[in-house]
Amino acid sequence: MCLAIPGRVVEVLDDANQLALIDVAGVRRIVNVGLLEDDGEASDALVGEWVLIHVGFALSRIDADEARATLELLREMGSDYDEQLNELRASAIE
Repeated sequence: MCLAIPGRVVEVLDDANQLALIDVAGVRRIVNVGLLEDDGEASDALVGEWVLIHVGFALSRIDADEARATLELLREMGSDYDEQLNELRASAIE
């Protein structure tokens, strides 16, 4: 099962390649944020924002309440959530 998991943008690492460091439940990974609409805002404006992540891409921004609710629902799924976190730990964008 593949899920989109909420994560928080920690740092924009590479503007040109649209890469950011994202924290998902204590697991930090580099994720492509190029799919997020920026409307001309500085990429640093993403820092602290919550996003939904799937297969190494941030798909959309979400608010903190939605992130918390989604994380809680995912935790209730048990092994599927654990599997997603393990896959995230093993992944990397180089």
